[in-house]
Amino acid sequence: MNSRMGVNKDAVLEEIREKGGAGLPAPVKFLAKIISYIFHPVFIPVYLVYFIVFVHPYLLAGETLQRKREVIGMAFVSFTFFPLVTVLLLKGLNFISSIKLETRQDRIIPLIACAVWYFWIWWVWHNLNFIPHELTLLAISSWITVAVAPFLNVIMKVSLHMIAMGVMLAVMFLMALSSELEFGLFISLSLFLTGLVGTARLIDSDHRPVEIYGGLILGAGTTLVLNFLY
Repeated sequence: MNSRMGVNKDAVLEEIREKGGAGLPAPVKFLAKIISYIFHPVFIPVYLVYFIVFVHPYLLAGETLQRKREVIGMAFVSFTFFPLVTVLLLKGLNFISSIKLETRQDRIIPLIACAVWYFWIWWVWHNLNFIPHELTLLAISSWITVAVAPFLNVIMKVSLHMIAMGVMLAVMFLMALSSELEFGLFISLSLFLTGLVGTARLIDSDHRPVEIYGGLILGAGTTLVLNFLY
């Protein structure tokens, strides 16, 4: 990723970045874009919730199908629907320049709003007796990391994709350590997807490597610490 100083449309001097995939074949850049959409931060928590609810054989084994669907619905509303609607409303009101949140300035209000939605889902799940620790850990980790991200955003454009992947990876590792199930395949898949998304973001975005690794460390590190404190 190359960067230079330039003047934007408002005649303000700012850093102008170029995507890291410049010079790569078009199919590679297209694939990186598709991966970035599929593993967007608003979808990753829902994927993990689906795994915990429907794939893991024990965590919600005693619950009805209706209740499991309700958990998935709550996750989708808080992690996906509300954040997407918030960004679209902000764009419609011209509070942000792009729904892709390509600048650090554009990220501030959406991150604060997402912190509100993530706190809400954590609070709801925290007060429901049938919700397993893994789900409440996911919710509180997502909330804390998104609440911290605006402050980190002041010094660098940390990758939101990798924050979400870091939380997912840490929760998967913790489930593997606390379970007698064979988690080798799931851990391998989680590591592969984390590397795949990180590579895709280096190609399809203007992130620097430190912002990719910084997001991963923030997501995974926060989750691991909260697992011992929460």
